[in-house]
Amino acid sequence: MPKTGSTAYISALKDRADLVISHPPELKHASVRRFDRFFQTMFQKMFDTEMEIMAVVREPVDWLGSWYRYRSRPDLIGSENSTRDLSFDDFIQAHLQKSPPAFADIGRQSDFLKPRSNGAGATHIFKYDHQEEIRTFLENRLNCAVDPARENVSPSRSLELSEATRLRLRSELAAEFALYEAARYV
Repeated sequence: MPKTGSTAYISALKDRADLVISHPPELKHASVRRFDRFFQTMFQKMFDTEMEIMAVVREPVDWLGSWYRYRSRPDLIGSENSTRDLSFDDFIQAHLQKSPPAFADIGRQSDFLKPRSNGAGATHIFKYDHQEEIRTFLENRLNCAVDPARENVSPSRSLELSEATRLRLRSELAAEFALYEAARYV
């Protein structure tokens, strides 16, 4: 899942991995369906095994705030993806449009984790704000220490929302809030 610390975990674990996908972003951050299409089929055919899928989800306002801040970085100034001259409230209003402009077209965490046609989805879903549980899970599964450094940190910006925007966000993104609330940590 983009904007959930994946770059830091890739860096921390890449020396132990047989396969590292760091580019393009569409494969680095593969949705469950894309993972199934490109990777799961390969593992089933080559090794007669089905891979478990681990995902991290972020509280929806926090996740959107991370995207907003990330897209305000200096190298995007002048780009259609830049949020540099927008308030967070304006960004959220744009994101909630039926066809969001490029800077606010970031998808939904719930779509990213939508189960495959056979009904199989992510095996393990962790809340982003439970990093210790994520590390413990990985350390137990991989039998090694996992100590990700902070990477790809977005610039600081105000994440203030009007009450009307906050209520609209909760209503229109109810599935996102439900996904986050349902996420477990081990």
